[in-house]
Amino acid sequence: MIFKFLKPVHLLLLILLLVSLQAHANLTIRITQGSDQATPIAVVPFAWQGSGALPEDVGRILADNLERTGLFAPVPRENLVSLPSRGSEVIYRDWRLLNANYLVIGSIQEQDGRLRIAYELFDVISQERILGETVTARPEQLRSRAHFISDRIYEKLTDQKGIFSTRLAYVTAEQLDGRAEYRYRLHISDADGQRSRTILTSREPILSPDWSPDGSKLAYVSFERGRPAIFIQEVATGERYQLTNFRGLNSSPAWSPDGTRLAMTLSRDGSPEIYIYHLEQRRLTRVTHHYAIDTEPSWSPDGKNLIFTSSRSGGPQIYKVNLQSGQIKRVSFEGNYNARARYSPDGSEVFMIHRESGGGLFSVAALNMETGRLRTLTTSPLDESPSVAPNGSMVVYALMQDDQGILGVVSTDGRIRYELPAERGDVREPAWSPFLN
Repeated sequence: MIFKFLKPVHLLLLILLLVSLQAHANLTIRITQGSDQATPIAVVPFAWQGSGALPEDVGRILADNLERTGLFAPVPRENLVSLPSRGSEVIYRDWRLLNANYLVIGSIQEQDGRLRIAYELFDVISQERILGETVTARPEQLRSRAHFISDRIYEKLTDQKGIFSTRLAYVTAEQLDGRAEYRYRLHISDADGQRSRTILTSREPILSPDWSPDGSKLAYVSFERGRPAIFIQEVATGERYQLTNFRGLNSSPAWSPDGTRLAMTLSRDGSPEIYIYHLEQRRLTRVTHHYAIDTEPSWSPDGKNLIFTSSRSGGPQIYKVNLQSGQIKRVSFEGNYNARARYSPDGSEVFMIHRESGGGLFSVAALNMETGRLRTLTTSPLDESPSVAPNGSMVVYALMQDDQGILGVVSTDGRIRYELPAERGDVREPAWSPFLN
């Protein structure tokens, strides 16, 4: 995060300046940049056999999910020439006329209070069924099953695991009725911003949420005790406890890949340094020893290295430390500001906030760890807090737009962008969950 190099009192003042007057839970999707090479796919509304109306439109969720990747272009519903719900009703000629490469059909049946969802995926060009399954759900699980089906279709067509069943954590803030006080909320939502729920409400700032590797817990920083402290909270139950209460700065928690340790920034011994907290033994290991500011640690996928932000070269740059040898080396050299770096799932790249040496935008950028090549992915003026999807295809980040904090998502090749604004208010501090199924 851009403000991590400021003193806590200045950090708090800037946060208060950035929050807007109101916040809303669910986020809406606004696609701002697509791909002209997206593959046409037809998703037919699922046939419904039961009483009353379904709480969710499964076909619409599937189409929206696939469109959001930028890899697929769903055929508009008004252009569909027929509405098959099982394979025997598919006439491939109809779908070739629409230039659809693939076709998704399905049906939902009510059986003893549960829903039986059958879906099929067809290759229109080769005229063959390439995927077909039946899943069951309670009515309130229908959206989750739609995300699951989207994952299955996406993986079949791309050979990459889908992220539609993952979740986002983020923070909102609202001013309290004309007073100089704010209410902060930590939310969890689906990856598309829907079904948001609040898991923590506070009158003090909440920062830096980070998911445990199994997706069951969140670590974050809260100022609720009058100074920054790191907490861990169970997502399902809401049970939480305070992990650190050291003098000075307690910030930037980051789970290790095996879930047994948390890297963090503490200033208990003077300057902000990187430490590792061993959860089972309840002990600390100090990683860095330098008079400069060392902060924002992130683990390599194999757990052998940490990258972190340091001012030891005169301004914020990214460094890597080998946890076995203790060797530290600088890895970012282009630009006068590089911070809040996060590894890609395969460890080949890191995604960070970058600014060119001549000044200008704070943008999300990708740094190749082998070649040192850097490419900029975003163009908004003040981006921060990038978090990488678990399949490495997308990065969620916070940005300012018309004096409002919203979330943005960009594909890791920079071709696809969409935004997740709240209906009202300010949204910050996003964190993408690991795979949850």
